[in-house]
Amino acid sequence: MDTTALEARLAGLLAEYRIPGASVGLLRDGEVTDFALGVADVTTGEPVTTGTAFQIGSLTKTWTAVTFLRFVEEGKAALDEPVRAFLPGFKVADPEVSAKVTPRHLLNHTHGIEEDFGDPGEDDDVYERMVAGIAGAPQVHPLGHTHGYSAALGYAILARVMEVIDGRPWDDILTDRLVRPLGLSRTSSRRELADPARIATGHLVRSPDEGPIVSPLSHLPRLFGPSGTMTSTPREVLALARLLLDEGMAADGTRILSPGLVREMTGSRVPLPEPYSLGREWALGLLADTWSGVEVYGHDGSTIGHNARLRILPELGLAVAMTVNGGPRDGFYRRAMSEILTSVGAPAVPDLPAPDPTLRLDPGRYTGRYERPGLRYDVGSRDGTLTLSFHLNPMEAEFLGRPDRIDYDLLPVSETHFVTRSPDPLEDPQVVALYDFQDGKARYLHTNSRVTPRAAPAAGW
Repeated sequence: MDTTALEARLAGLLAEYRIPGASVGLLRDGEVTDFALGVADVTTGEPVTTGTAFQIGSLTKTWTAVTFLRFVEEGKAALDEPVRAFLPGFKVADPEVSAKVTPRHLLNHTHGIEEDFGDPGEDDDVYERMVAGIAGAPQVHPLGHTHGYSAALGYAILARVMEVIDGRPWDDILTDRLVRPLGLSRTSSRRELADPARIATGHLVRSPDEGPIVSPLSHLPRLFGPSGTMTSTPREVLALARLLLDEGMAADGTRILSPGLVREMTGSRVPLPEPYSLGREWALGLLADTWSGVEVYGHDGSTIGHNARLRILPELGLAVAMTVNGGPRDGFYRRAMSEILTSVGAPAVPDLPAPDPTLRLDPGRYTGRYERPGLRYDVGSRDGTLTLSFHLNPMEAEFLGRPDRIDYDLLPVSETHFVTRSPDPLEDPQVVALYDFQDGKARYLHTNSRVTPRAAPAAGW
């Protein structure tokens, strides 16, 4: 593969979106091509190389899912046994959920448990403390009722199950059961175990004029471990993709998973209420979608200043991993990933849907407050147009130099889906789902794969 022209196009996109550096890997018919662009740190000018590791954020969840399935393979765990079969003291506020939630609910983000676990600290007992801390956690939605992405809790519970089965800390389990068998040297779940000289620095953009600045948060706390603290390179992420393409076999012939469990991982799916941004369905640790008739799997990951994307197209024997030390910007991902895919004859990433100006909707079905701890949206109406107000954390707003409330127009695509419109050039359009109507009013707001329930009657907001 001649990457010269592709690198030039991606370099232009990096400059346009103010992203300092990127690393890309493409796996095609068993062969990996990788290349790097830009700088790893704007303050030093150190160039990104193909050996530079990036924080891959929630792409960690795919690694955790495969690790858990290794226990299922051995008969030591099961997808549909209650979590209480492995953690007898497991408890949340809802007694039925306490008794019935399973690893499958955790893997596909349908458990509905609020991320209310307190401060579990940074020690080796962090996941044990998280599980103990949710004894009074309420439900965001009933068990299995809808998809709602769990940023940290669901996969922390899975990690604790594995710790109880194995008798060792989660990080050791991941290393011994997946990282080492795949022969990886630059992949780690804990920052202190990785070489800091080989890790890109995260960056944020507060304004187009200022350009990228170093992120104030160098890494995520340990509570995100099984959900988002891994660092890796695109080439090593593609070792995991190869495992899924080759029905559970590592590149050296080591059997990691059986073909049947790989099919279970990719084939056990629940629908996403908002199917345009990430994909139509969520499998076990993977997104699932179809682009121009071609099946696609993958996962995304973001930390404060890093972003990673993995897309696997099994019918084409193809996978792409892309890491950047800026963003996340959805527009950059769509354009850059499309450039990479179309350069090898694969379909481009689908565009977001266009609003339908002919739709005339009753605002009363949608208006109201949607809220959960630390997250609040107000849906209102102005001159017949629905509006969305998102309330930022005050500290985040101050650092980014933004107001603590951001307002968007909601332009209808259908009776349940809307595209946001913002005057801010740093804001990419997003799709919002308002759905699951009861007594004529939407019960949930779903965007960026997160679900937020209606908190109050529409009147008065």
